[in-house]
Amino acid sequence: QKCIRAGGKHNDLEDVGLDTYHHTFFEMLGSWSFGDYFKKDAIAWARELLVDVYGLDSDRIYATYFEGSADDGLEPDLEARDLWIAAGFSPEKVLPGSKADNFWEMGDAGPCGPCTELHYDALGGRGDVGALVNADDPTVIEIWNLVFIQFNRDGRTGALSTLPAKHVDTGLGLERLVAILNAKPSNYDTDAFGFLFEATRELLPEGAAAYGGKLGAEDEAQNFRDTAYRAIADHVRCLCFALADGATISNEGRGYVLRRILRRAVRYGVSTLGAEPGFFAKLAPALAASPYGDAYPELRAELPKIVAALEDEETTFAKTLDRGMSYLDEALFALPKNGELAGDDAFFLYDSLGFPADLTALVARESGRTVDEAGFEAAMARQVQMSREDRAAKAAAARGVSAIALGAAETASLAEELAATVEVGVADAVPDDAVSASGLVKALFVVDDAGAMRRVDRHDFRDGPAGIVLDRTPFYAEAGGQAADVGSLDVGGASLEVRDVQSYAGYVVHTCVAETGVVETGAPATAAVDADARRKCSINHSMTHALNWALKTRLGDGVAQRGSDNQPDRLRFDFSHGAALSLDDLEETERLVNGVIASSRPVQRKLVPLDEARGIPALRAVFGEAYPDPVRVVAVNLDGTVDDVLADPESDRWDGASIELCGGTHAVDAGAAEAFVITQEAAVAKGVRRIEAVTGGAARDALAAGDELVEAAATLDAEDAGEDPAGVARRAKALRKRVDASTCGATVKPKLRLTIEGVQKKLAALEKAEAAKAAGAAGDAVLEAAAAAADAGKTALVTTVPPGVDGKAMAKLCTKVQKAHPALALLAVAPGGGKVGAFASVPDGHGVESAPAWLNAALAPLGGRGGGKPTF
Repeated sequence: QKCIRAGGKHNDLEDVGLDTYHHTFFEMLGSWSFGDYFKKDAIAWARELLVDVYGLDSDRIYATYFEGSADDGLEPDLEARDLWIAAGFSPEKVLPGSKADNFWEMGDAGPCGPCTELHYDALGGRGDVGALVNADDPTVIEIWNLVFIQFNRDGRTGALSTLPAKHVDTGLGLERLVAILNAKPSNYDTDAFGFLFEATRELLPEGAAAYGGKLGAEDEAQNFRDTAYRAIADHVRCLCFALADGATISNEGRGYVLRRILRRAVRYGVSTLGAEPGFFAKLAPALAASPYGDAYPELRAELPKIVAALEDEETTFAKTLDRGMSYLDEALFALPKNGELAGDDAFFLYDSLGFPADLTALVARESGRTVDEAGFEAAMARQVQMSREDRAAKAAAARGVSAIALGAAETASLAEELAATVEVGVADAVPDDAVSASGLVKALFVVDDAGAMRRVDRHDFRDGPAGIVLDRTPFYAEAGGQAADVGSLDVGGASLEVRDVQSYAGYVVHTCVAETGVVETGAPATAAVDADARRKCSINHSMTHALNWALKTRLGDGVAQRGSDNQPDRLRFDFSHGAALSLDDLEETERLVNGVIASSRPVQRKLVPLDEARGIPALRAVFGEAYPDPVRVVAVNLDGTVDDVLADPESDRWDGASIELCGGTHAVDAGAAEAFVITQEAAVAKGVRRIEAVTGGAARDALAAGDELVEAAATLDAEDAGEDPAGVARRAKALRKRVDASTCGATVKPKLRLTIEGVQKKLAALEKAEAAKAAGAAGDAVLEAAAAAADAGKTALVTTVPPGVDGKAMAKLCTKVQKAHPALALLAVAPGGGKVGAFASVPDGHGVESAPAWLNAALAPLGGRGGGKPTF
């Protein structure tokens, strides 16, 4: 399994390069059990694989087990200890481990449990080295972790509860195992990395030293050269695999983790090894040409995209690196040796200069200083809290109430007594989709004052919202990019408003509010979906499918869906594409979708075995999505039936249709959309574009708004700018604001802006002509006054020039005066529009100190200032 371990709770990024066994990207061998075998078999089989199959010396293997936790009320995992001993391990090689090392949790909430780790003495022949286990010693390293998932952590209260079934999840690092089997001193000494070291060296200045495998003080003595080699080799693997699998570099979430990794590598290459900026992207072809490219063909297939993304990001970071290093070097220089960089400074680097915090810590450590990490975290927490509160407030305002969310403990308890909710909102055929149904209240959930989720038998809605689970529901739970239905529930006379609908492990939770009303478990309920909102959402969902097909048709097979969001009032579609769509691309895409609407063909849905569905060449599926078997195939604009497609999947007849795997609701026919208008096209991440569009009445409104603005722009363009330039300028500015704020189509706005820019260019040309005319008149007047002053024997002249003469024209004029009258100093004042402009010219050796001094003395009473050269 390809793994990236560089963010969140399990984060190795800061260790990568500094030692020989941590990686951001690695390949993991693993085994799993979901409610089947548990500790006994997992431990016995682990020993069998390592010792009997791989041939490792059992005397060099150490096992750890969970020592227990008083805080969590957990006893030591003596069962695991005894099973290792029973498997043949001597008791002194089975060691207790702390909660930090031997209790596995992915986050602050969810499934978790004790784990047992296997550590290997890479040197051997030196007696008992149990003291080196989990001591960050590179010669005794963890190779396999066996996690026994048997608890669930409540994210609200922190309490642990026992899961209804027990599971096993194990992970064995391939790179570490390969190093051991080949008797190499470290992972980086295997052929998984050697070729990358050489490729890196070839990009360095002539005579650069090769990788030497040094660590710690030895490496510090050579300015961490080998640390840089290790980090770069690791990081280029990580970035290339992530980008090949469709990930993108961005400012948030996983995309920001990739950005941090890249910037760390680039900093090491440029600042430590002396590489030229842009070196990192040049390593991607070496990885693709290696045996990795044989095992993972996507590295070669996606190489152009990978290189382009890395080049783009490196270029952007070059500026950030210069600014960040300049600020950081100055801040560190001001500190004494062993000093501490303030947390606020580290946060400023991160927040304002885009300099990753781990990079700040790394540079500080290399200079013999530290970072106030607590201060940084406090500053980060303040910003995160403000952002979280803002997002929560906006989300709650949009829904009117926070959704009731179930965790593993709640769904596990439901599974013990209830069948999953029967969802009738999406039927076998689109026309049969339901918007109403009757059912029974099977469970009630509320959040108490302490923030804990509680299941109750009775709830009074005067006390707040509740989550209701029915045995049958017509409500569509948010999924697949489609917004959840809203509507109402009538339960025993209580009328409830359904604000949100989510599905957890097959149980559909309706978050409901009401001013009054009491609901009890077992009560009959009548569910009614807001049919108009459902209809609009369904139409937009169908048009998202049509848009996906249109983009592929226009831009080619490189287009892949990266996300969608279908709401009643608009649709949004994210897709992979390396550049902004041209106006022609947008117009053709819009034309293709409107052609689908004009065909008014029925939208078809059929339940199909997954293998058969995947055998349709025209099928579009979302990368990384898990689909059920059988799966619903949805066809839009299909000239035939889904059965026809299954009977002859290779036919090119289906190229004109959108065929996708989808579990959402859809329009009965494409004509229900009436019209389709793209309102926006923009980038959301490197290599990912986003289109927003509207249909139906909103599309008609957008078209009407566009027509009105086109007419207004034509009227403006036809005006004689020379008759009323100020009025035309005012109207052009106002029209530009209207265009920017308008919901008219994205294909119309560029044309409108071009028209407005054309008008503004005409105004600029008129203004330039007027300025030239004014400058000519001013020049004649000033030259005449200068001649008179010189004839009268004066050494200085103060005069006025007409408004509108700019500095460039005045500079030319002063040059003329100086040539004609070399001994004359000139101060020209240009009043107008409630302002005063002034220009001074002073010959060398004149009695006036300098042109700026004279100018500032003249402007001082008005609070003005100027500057320039001594002579002008």
